[in-house]
Amino acid sequence: VAAGLAALLWPRAGSRSSDPGSLSPTRAEEPLNLPQSRRRAPATSPNIIFILGDNHNAGTMGCAGHPFIQTPGMDRLASEGLLFENTFNTTSLCSPSRATILTGAYAHNHEVKNNHTPWTGQMTTFLEYLSRGGYDTAFIGKWHMPGEGLPDMPFLDLYVSYTYREGQGAYFDCPMIVNGQEVPSRTPYISEEVTDYAIEFMQENLARAEGDRNPFCVYVSHRAGHPPFQSPEGIAGMYKDADVEGVLPDIVDPWWYGKANRNVFQGVMMGSYYGQYRRYCETLTAMDRDIVRLLDFVDQEDLRDNTVVIYLGDNGMQWGTHDCHGIREPYEESIRLPFIVRAPWLVPDPGQRRQQMALNLDIAPTMLDLAGLPIPEDMDGESLVPFLTDPGTQGREHFLLEFWRYFPESTPSYTGVRTDRYKYVEFERGRDPWLFDLQNDPGEHTNLYGTTEGQQILPALQSLI
Repeated sequence: VAAGLAALLWPRAGSRSSDPGSLSPTRAEEPLNLPQSRRRAPATSPNIIFILGDNHNAGTMGCAGHPFIQTPGMDRLASEGLLFENTFNTTSLCSPSRATILTGAYAHNHEVKNNHTPWTGQMTTFLEYLSRGGYDTAFIGKWHMPGEGLPDMPFLDLYVSYTYREGQGAYFDCPMIVNGQEVPSRTPYISEEVTDYAIEFMQENLARAEGDRNPFCVYVSHRAGHPPFQSPEGIAGMYKDADVEGVLPDIVDPWWYGKANRNVFQGVMMGSYYGQYRRYCETLTAMDRDIVRLLDFVDQEDLRDNTVVIYLGDNGMQWGTHDCHGIREPYEESIRLPFIVRAPWLVPDPGQRRQQMALNLDIAPTMLDLAGLPIPEDMDGESLVPFLTDPGTQGREHFLLEFWRYFPESTPSYTGVRTDRYKYVEFERGRDPWLFDLQNDPGEHTNLYGTTEGQQILPALQSLI
């Protein structure tokens, strides 16, 4: 265990508008009132490793059928666990999605509505609930929510992040802030560095005598998938000759990337769209290499049978589909997330795929359910633990889509609903609504709004918003 890291570990101090459903086995009728100091976690409480990717298109994994990307870590996680193929975010933007993951709430409830509205801390995160419930907790990596510096989170045993470049950090030599102290980068590449901190934190936990050891929850938040795309030696250039045709639309204009973002200068600086996509894939492969490191650590330390490992993306990513690039438009490529869970003692059928709807706002209640803690009423999400144990569990039938416009981006504010079959979205600023039949038109090419067929189903969808 790194002595420097051990020295930095500090002791900790001491219903909303949604359709909550009924998946959760234990939901508190009042706001959760756990003691402010740490109590002993139940002996059956598992360790939890949560890994978050950035702008990761759900199809860009080997286990999702991508033609050339190499993701042995994600593929291994899927073969030893479950791949959820219908996982979505509710506000397709970095900061709101990250706040939703931590709080289990829609953005209209946690109020981080875009990348400019600050995190206020008005809602309790699942990490704090786990901390009060007896867990050693760590947040390591990209925070990426607005505010003055990093928020105060004294309940964390380890808090490693960065404010460099407005919280975006850098792929190489990124200065870190460790429990409030700025320290230079120890490892050149950012994915390796945050993984080093995660492994050292777990080693510190395991070094304690068994009777003094608590279960741990490590939140590992990566930069990989976010531009400008850079990868370490051995991976950079790995896909320079990869055939992108058939993966992306037929875009040959080298400046299209900039035009899609209404920023021609950006296009000139970043160049070939196909080249950018290849480099994007390389950052995901670089991150995947560190997912392998975490899985190997868990298995080598004989923690496999009591450690949940979860991988999730914060948003999807559009690469030229519908003549769009990015994450803000509510097309499937933007809102659909990669989501994989390994929990050997809970999953009777590893290597299978689940089709039920899962949401980013389900992560927080799932964490508490795994830990044996009650789920607060102010969480809009539901525990996904029943999906792990029983593939026949009935899932939700719809969820809310919401987005708030912010300068200088051009995507208007919108509110919508997605069901198993349909997607209906209402926009501000005069844009016509969308109504897509996802069963017969999965590519979302035919807008049924204003048609006879659309008028027949519109009232039912409008009633869900």
